[in-house]
Amino acid sequence: MSESAGLQFVSPYAFEAMQKVDVVRLAALSDPELRLLLPCLVRMALCAPADQSQSWAQDKKLILRLLSGVEAVNSIVALLSVDFHALEQDARKEQQLRHKAGGSNGESILVSQLQHGLTLEFEHSDPLRRLRLALSELLAIMNKVADSNGEWFLKSSELFESPVYLEEVADVLCILQAELPSLLPIIDVAEALLHVRNGDWFLCLLVANVPDSFNEVCRGLIKNGERQDEESMGGRRRTEALRQLCQMNPSQALNIRAMVVEECHLPGLGVALTLDYKPDTADDAVSPLVSYVSGLLLGTNGKVRTWFSMFIRNGQQRESSSVLWQMRRQLLLELVAILPRSRSTHEPNDSVEDAESSSGYSGLREEHVVKASALLRLYCALMGIAGLRPTDEEAEQLLQLMTSRPPATPAGVRFVSLSFCKLLAFPTLVSTPEQEQLMVMWLSWMIKEEEYFESAAGVAASFGEMLLLVAMYFHSNQLSAIIELVCSTLGMKIAIKPSSLSKMKTIFTQEIFTEQVVTAHAVRVAVTNNLSANITGFLPIHCIYQLLRSRAFTKHKVSIKDWIYRQLCETSTPLHTQLLPLIDVYINSILTPASKANPEATNQPITEQEILTVYQGSTAGVNELLNTITTQLLILYYILSYEEALLSNTKQLALMQRKPKSYSAILMDQIPIKYLITQAQGLQQELGGLHSALLRLLATNYPHLCMVEDWVCEEEVTGTLPLLRRMLLTSNTCRYSQTQLHDAFQKVPSSGPRLMRMLDHLTLLSAGDLIPYAEALTGSMGLLLGPSVPRRIPQTLNKLWMVLNTVMPRRLWVMTVNALQPSVKMLRQQRYIQNDLMVDPLIVLRCDQRVYRCPPLMDIVLHMLNGYLLASKAYLNSHLKETADFDRQSQTISNLGLGQAGQPDTPEVTREELKNALLAAQDSAAVQILLEVCLPTSEVQTGPLGAGGDAESLDLREVQCLICCLLHQMFIADPNIAKLVHFQGYPQALLPLTVAGIPSIHICLDFIPELLAQPQLEKQIFAIQLLSHLCTQYALPKSLSVARLAVSVMATLLTVLTRAKRFSFFMPTLPCLVAFCQAFPPLYDDVATLLVQVGQVCASDVSTKTRDIDPLITRLQYLKEKPQKVLVPGGDKSRLGLPQRAAEDLGGADPDVQLCYRIEATFMDIISTSQHGL
Repeated sequence: MSESAGLQFVSPYAFEAMQKVDVVRLAALSDPELRLLLPCLVRMALCAPADQSQSWAQDKKLILRLLSGVEAVNSIVALLSVDFHALEQDARKEQQLRHKAGGSNGESILVSQLQHGLTLEFEHSDPLRRLRLALSELLAIMNKVADSNGEWFLKSSELFESPVYLEEVADVLCILQAELPSLLPIIDVAEALLHVRNGDWFLCLLVANVPDSFNEVCRGLIKNGERQDEESMGGRRRTEALRQLCQMNPSQALNIRAMVVEECHLPGLGVALTLDYKPDTADDAVSPLVSYVSGLLLGTNGKVRTWFSMFIRNGQQRESSSVLWQMRRQLLLELVAILPRSRSTHEPNDSVEDAESSSGYSGLREEHVVKASALLRLYCALMGIAGLRPTDEEAEQLLQLMTSRPPATPAGVRFVSLSFCKLLAFPTLVSTPEQEQLMVMWLSWMIKEEEYFESAAGVAASFGEMLLLVAMYFHSNQLSAIIELVCSTLGMKIAIKPSSLSKMKTIFTQEIFTEQVVTAHAVRVAVTNNLSANITGFLPIHCIYQLLRSRAFTKHKVSIKDWIYRQLCETSTPLHTQLLPLIDVYINSILTPASKANPEATNQPITEQEILTVYQGSTAGVNELLNTITTQLLILYYILSYEEALLSNTKQLALMQRKPKSYSAILMDQIPIKYLITQAQGLQQELGGLHSALLRLLATNYPHLCMVEDWVCEEEVTGTLPLLRRMLLTSNTCRYSQTQLHDAFQKVPSSGPRLMRMLDHLTLLSAGDLIPYAEALTGSMGLLLGPSVPRRIPQTLNKLWMVLNTVMPRRLWVMTVNALQPSVKMLRQQRYIQNDLMVDPLIVLRCDQRVYRCPPLMDIVLHMLNGYLLASKAYLNSHLKETADFDRQSQTISNLGLGQAGQPDTPEVTREELKNALLAAQDSAAVQILLEVCLPTSEVQTGPLGAGGDAESLDLREVQCLICCLLHQMFIADPNIAKLVHFQGYPQALLPLTVAGIPSIHICLDFIPELLAQPQLEKQIFAIQLLSHLCTQYALPKSLSVARLAVSVMATLLTVLTRAKRFSFFMPTLPCLVAFCQAFPPLYDDVATLLVQVGQVCASDVSTKTRDIDPLITRLQYLKEKPQKVLVPGGDKSRLGLPQRAAEDLGGADPDVQLCYRIEATFMDIISTSQHGL
């Protein structure tokens, strides 16, 4: 609106005085300034006020005195004397008339036929006619605006354009709006004024006379505005009007700018207001323009970002007078202002000098570094997000800024990183050879100064790691990774074409960072002290990881082992996410060569001495934090992963004739694996995925450390009750020493009370505090096997042992096994080591025989046995993997040319079978030994399986329960063990115990038919005896079918067995028929038939005792047909006793005779049990 350039606008001072009704400030205004505010002041002086206070009365007098000397007041008073009610009615009639006429300019009720032009009529008219003329013209413009459907137009109005009458017209306009607010809403009036010349001036006067409407008018104009104001004349006029309003009221400029962003309208206005904004206190860091534009493009609101980006793209096509070009010039001025003086050789728009003239490198001033970083990010956003195409001058100055050298501060490190990423994101900024040389010199300076910057700035993540990382990505052609790195550093998503990086790739890979230089430089980079997830940015570990992945170290024969070891020793919680991938890729580089042509090109593993240094707590000049729990857990993860990878790659290593060395068992014994896992369990949040990864490796390689019983026991040790018990300790100091504990054990049982007090105190200690007492506790176990030792002492010792088992199981087991060896004075006791027990787990059971009758110690022995059986399986599996492929390789080489195609695979198959056979033999031997332990000794047995009431019998019963629990777990874990043990057989006296005490023994029903089919008579007898107990315990349909099969097998064997075998088979199996009939009454007929058949066969073979046997056969037939008549009330016992006594009398008689009497006794037992069942 350049047509209003010569007019005087309301000053901010005058507007603020009107807003606050500050009469003193109003009196200080000049006459021209006061003239603009007369409509409001006159109305204020004439109208009845709502404020009746004395202070306002005094202010009103001052206003009247102020107005008394102004001539124009009279005309305004005359305007206010008109009948506005009648005027409003005529105006509404005219609006209705125009609406009916379709908006055409026909008859006017407000204004009759004009004799002269509108301006001349206005000059000669009285106040009423002036109001009518102005109102008619204003309503016409407002109607046209309403009917325009958003299309902008400029209304030529003589009344609003004549410079002579502008002030009078403005007075009329203000009076009309103030007196007729319902007819002339101020927002509609403001919208109409945009369509006439000098509209911004009229609008400012209107708002100045109604200062409370400022925000309402501005919001209405913004809401009705265009999304892109620079593209149309209407948008530009609207922007200029709002800009004038904000210049009149600068305190509200930022609020109006916020409305612009909220509505996503008039982006040029937002920029213009920012350019006009002059803060009270200058911020040296970042200018308001940089902050505003950066917030729009880098904020989280995608709608705002798209809206402003469109403004940038479209604005580049306009002339240099647009708001966008004003913004660009201001940004360029700010950029040049912070450049080092030797580099800023010209002001914008001056002729560009040669690059050589700016080759002097003076540093960027420290107070300008943050501002420079903000400018760089802003230009990245403008170019990458909004599509700004920099001019040659902008590109030159940007390159000068990016290649400047900041001070060594954290902000300086950030600035260099941003500059480097901007070069990668926009390589077109480097277009001439001189600029390319400037960039190469700056990159060389970065390489040289990187270490100094990191030490001087005190930051862990410097730009040196980013340089290395980008160089590695260029060498491995991972351009997408470079793009991701650039976007991450700049903090914005920019579309970068991989093809645009070709020039930078050539410079990096051929001039600055060859692959050999990268690897050599990476090794010299210092490790990050106290590396944790709290340290963000790009660190040396990222570079080493990428170099390991690309196999650069092995390719150029650069040792990286020491660097990785030092970095693992310099870690703390929370665990950095890159550590575990680094260890994995390092292990892969140790085992897998970089190429098949050079199988020796591998990295070196960490030595055993270095590993021991970590766990022994000796710093050895490496670092003070070497023995932290994080380092120990990472080294443990490295060892376990290395061993697992070594086993899984055995086949490939054998084909390459390579056999990397495995870590020794002695080393593994010195690492407190379970203790470390327990510590990691309490730090799961800080360790990320390390705890779960260690558990996975343990379950594979050390299953004996992952037993379910141990986890349950750990819950008991670390639960709430143990914690409350430990709270009873008044101090952490231990009350008793190991020597005192050892002496108390030596004097047992006389020192029983004193020893008990010591052990009770030890139960209050944590597992870690209990470790020093482990040797004294385990070494004295054998002393508790003697007589008269109180039961509570071994029970308490069992609890302490289980607590120690949660932190040091492997060493504890070895100590316990050696302590429980039989004390034979003639022989020297052998000291076993961990490996001995893994090779032969049955050593655990070669303990003092008295342990078998001490339940607390037997519980410990069974726990160790279960663990070593699992350990033996893992040991044999790993041993088979380690050696099988090498043996097969040598076998293949030796068999070359023999023409036996299948022979090379034979050794592997045989070894696997031998391994399974050995494991089965171990398990079955352990079960058989444990079952033998369940048998009572002659002096203990006072009833079935030692069911007496004395202490020894009770101990035996408790031991039997412990053994049955272990066998139950073993049978569940591997049902084949149950099958093997029962095919081997065990004493028949143990069957009631095993069937009742081992719940999982019901699985024997699956293979009893197979056991019955065995040719050995002993196995068939054992199967029938086992089945009889199973049927009693588990009366299931499956048991019934197997029992029916057993009866059928017995009937079949009757026809094929010889006389001697018949006696040895049926004498122990006939009583089993009683259990069959008791469990399954439907079998009675089959069993009775079988008994009669057996009796008949036996009777036919007895020739000398026919007179005695014939009546027996008759009785058997009678018993079969009428069993209910055999028993009489009260006489069943004597009747059943007759056959038994006869058998006893005929003890030396023929076996068939004895068998016949056994048959009759079996019949009577069946009848008796059936009658009792009824």
